[in-house]
Amino acid sequence: MYIYFYKYPIGTLGIAESGNAICRICFGKDTFSGYTVKETPLINKTAGQFNEYFAGKRTEFDLPLEYDGTDFQRSVWNALLAIPFGETQSYKEVAESVGSPRACRAVGMANHRNPLAVIVPCHRVVEHGGGLGGYAGGLDAKRYLLDLEKNYNTIK
Repeated sequence: MYIYFYKYPIGTLGIAESGNAICRICFGKDTFSGYTVKETPLINKTAGQFNEYFAGKRTEFDLPLEYDGTDFQRSVWNALLAIPFGETQSYKEVAESVGSPRACRAVGMANHRNPLAVIVPCHRVVEHGGGLGGYAGGLDAKRYLLDLEKNYNTIK
């Protein structure tokens, strides 16, 4: 398992590969037990797609992904992948979409444990009243990502 770090407008992101799939995107330079710091072709490809995303040239990622979690977490992460680029949903809307309309807090916890930040777009989940809610990379990063996507057509 390998991890390599890159600087982006929202800070340093670690991109990790396990076998033939991307398994983790982390904020900062956290290393994880069992990972070797090495840039692989798949990690490099992922970094290139991040560069395109931050340049306003990519609206979705096309990468092999692998993520472990509970059945509920995986259902939430799959629901996040269905939120269209440039749009947001509330924690309640995501809870409803996974068939658990009263599980807003559980959706928040699943977002908190999302192993593939930005790729699995937990930044697109906001509070019902429009507040940002939380974000592992910090609220400035979440605001940046939402603004980037909202303004995508003016970047192109």
